[in-house]
Amino acid sequence: MKKLRVLVLCHEELVPPDTIAGMSDEDISDFRAEYDVVSGCRDLGHQCEPAGIPDDVEVLHAAIEEFRPDVCFNLLVEFHRAAHYDANVVGYLELLRRDYTGCNPRGLTLARDKALSKTVAAAAGVRVPAFQVFPKGKRVRRRPALEFPLFVKSLDEEASLGISRRSIVKTDDALAERVAFFHDDVGSAAIAEEYVDGREFYVGVLGHDRPATLPPWELTIPNLAKGAPNIATRRVKWNIAHQKKIGVKNRRARDLPDGVERELDDFAKKTYRALGLSGYARLDFRMRPDGRTYLLEANPNPDITYGEDFAESAEAAGVGYEALLQRILRLARRYPAGWKAASRV
Repeated sequence: MKKLRVLVLCHEELVPPDTIAGMSDEDISDFRAEYDVVSGCRDLGHQCEPAGIPDDVEVLHAAIEEFRPDVCFNLLVEFHRAAHYDANVVGYLELLRRDYTGCNPRGLTLARDKALSKTVAAAAGVRVPAFQVFPKGKRVRRRPALEFPLFVKSLDEEASLGISRRSIVKTDDALAERVAFFHDDVGSAAIAEEYVDGREFYVGVLGHDRPATLPPWELTIPNLAKGAPNIATRRVKWNIAHQKKIGVKNRRARDLPDGVERELDDFAKKTYRALGLSGYARLDFRMRPDGRTYLLEANPNPDITYGEDFAESAEAAGVGYEALLQRILRLARRYPAGWKAASRV
């Protein structure tokens, strides 16, 4: 692959420094992914520059016009503080006829809505937990067929926003209280799904119409308090001190029942294709003690920080971090965006 001009699009407060020498894990936690991508692309020999993008599309346009990148490495996860605007960002890049890493606008839109994505995946033959959506401004009335315990989360937010031990509810009063939290505090509709008590797995996927899966990764919390649920709360996912305290260490899934790894692979690919995802994504699953696996959600453009789940899973498959970045760039160049087809007519 020839050397490329790579413009790393990141939020303006997350532009990484040239060096992290002397900094602690806590010091660099906010911009680790940005630093790893920029330094990794430079190590590959690409001409790579970060661009801090505020909530101003003119700044985005100006950065592209000035640098004239071959590829935009997209690390923007929201715009105007609206998570679902991530699809608009890459839609704008397509209008500018620029290659970009990660998922296309349609895939981002379908995956963002956890109810819609489950419905589409289920139609493709993927097992999903029963669920119900609770829109803002509506009275909370649980369908009788939806059985407790339930797991309540935002319908369209990511990164475990609002998820805590209180997300698992066992009564209608607790359900109403938790839904109100997402309506009032998080500012989103809520979805309640039947809680799958068991092991949690993450399956990384790379590609476009012929996706390849990475080895399944598992959430492990060896020092979890007795009786506490094995779930990826906001603190578990992002609080470094808390992670160290409870011993969070995600690793390659071991001792799986017969057929489970094959089913995870099958469900991940079916979901990826059904939602029209591209570039790279992570599919989240849980498995009951009886070995039945359930799709929780699809996460396009997941965290690709060095040493985190996606990169570690790729490493287990023989794809080192720099090779992973190279593959993501190559996929960006090969994505059949509509403007490319139109230009050949």
